[in-house]
Formats: sequence, C-alpha cells, structure tokens
Amino acid sequence: MSTTVELKFSRPNRIYRPSEPLEGKIVVKSASSISHYGIRMALKGSANLQVRGGSAGVIESFYGVVKPITILSKILEIKPSGKIVSGTTEIPFSIILRNPKEDLERFYETFHGTNISIQYLATVDIMRGYLHKSLSATVEFLIESDKADLLELPISPEMVIFYITQDTQRHPILPELKSGGFRFTGRISTQCSLLEPLRGELTVEASALPICSIDIHLLRVESILLGEKIITETSLIQTTQIADGDVFRTIALPIYVILPRLLTCPTVLAG
Repeated sequence: MSTTVELKFSRPNRIYRPSEPLEGKIVVKSASSISHYGIRMALKGSANLQVRGGSAGVIESFYGVVKPITILSKILEIKPSGKIVSGTTEIPFSIILRNPKEDLERFYETFHGTNISIQYLATVDIMRGYLHKSLSATVEFLIESDKADLLELPISPEMVIFYITQDTQRHPILPELKSGGFRFTGRISTQCSLLEPLRGELTVEASALPICSIDIHLLRVESILLGEKIITETSLIQTTQIADGDVFRTIALPIYVILPRLLTCPTVLAG
C-alpha cells in the first residue's frame, strides 16, 4: 500500500467565518513508518480571473493583464520533523484565520463565477527531503461573512414595485401581443441575505395570449476595473419557475427563489 495523505475539516460543509478557527485533522495512511522533515500547512485565498474554455468573453480576454488579488497567505508548521508510524495516523490542527490584533485583513466570501473566482485553499505538505517526493493534499474551504462585519441591525427587505407591458419590451414580440397587449405587475426584494430566499409576488392583470409558463431568471454581473474603464459581463445562473400554464388573472403569485450559494456572493468591490 502506498502512503497517502488526506485533509479533513471538522465541518462536513467546510464553511467557516474569518473569526472562527479552521479545525480538522491530517490523515496519513502508510504500510510502513516514514521519516519527515516537518508537516506544514499553507492557506491561500485570492480573487482572480479564470479561463472558462470555449469562446473568450470580454472579461476573459484580459486574463494575464489583471493580477490576482491576494486575500490570505499563511504558512504554518503543524508538526516538527520526526517519524510517522505505520497504519493510520491522525494529526489534528487548529488555525486562526484572522488575527484579532490586525483590523486590516479583509475576507471576501467564497464565489465561483464565470469569469471571476474568490477561492480559499488549504494545502498540507509532508516534507521528506531530496530523495523522496513530498506528500501533499489540497482542499478548498468556504468563507462566509463574519457577523462582526455585518450591520448591527438586520437589513429590512427593500421591495421594488415593477410592471411589465408590451411597451417595456426591448426585443421583438408577436404581433398579437403587440396589438392585444399584456400587463404584469408585482414587487420583489432587492436587498436580502444570501441565506434567505428572494421573495416577492407577481400578478397577471391581462394577456392577449394564453400563458405557458412564468419563470424568474437570476443573472450574475461580474465587472473588472481596467484603468478608468469598467468592463462588465452578465450571465444566467439559475431559472426558477413560479407558474405553469395559463394562470388566473388578478391573483398574486408568490415569488420564492433560493439563491445558489457558491454561484452568488454579496455585492462587493475588491481591489
């Protein structure tokens, strides 16, 4: 059996806040005892552009021009040089992410976007000298906003009233709709926590044609600042159906959209 190393966090979902200790254990499985020159753990966090493959977008074309933003960079010694016995060995660790004496450290929430990614990685290395290859394992952990970074008072949902008619459409519509018309009204929250659903309601007041389906599209906006120019791309990340078929008129339909955690993040500006 070859020697393997595995990194396990104390929480199955691997979600931590900056003020909380990052805890877990390093699991080493080996058929025979091995000597090492120390066990180290590197914590890296950065916001950077990423190549998505396929046709390059506007933001992706600047890959290599915009430098990554380092959020976290730490290397700590978990165990000094010594020997690991045969079988299964578990080495616990506990690391403070944010230094309470330094208020300058700013942690952004984990985000996996189309062009921009905010990612935190933990890498453990078992150093074995020049004659042996080091044993290593890398696992991503997720960062959520610290409660101390949030407003003391809870944010009250800010509801925006909207309406949709044939006159508000910027794309071509069917002649029957253009002549007969339609009108939808409603309201939706524009400020909410990522842990809470997006709420609102929609009412079909009139429609010249039968309705097949009503869907809510969640769009993600990613921007970079290059010189004095802001480059922005918008992508669709989720579609939620709130009605199926020709619904009754003048009845309020509830809007309830659960936000995908890894694909969304709070509105942030980093740089």
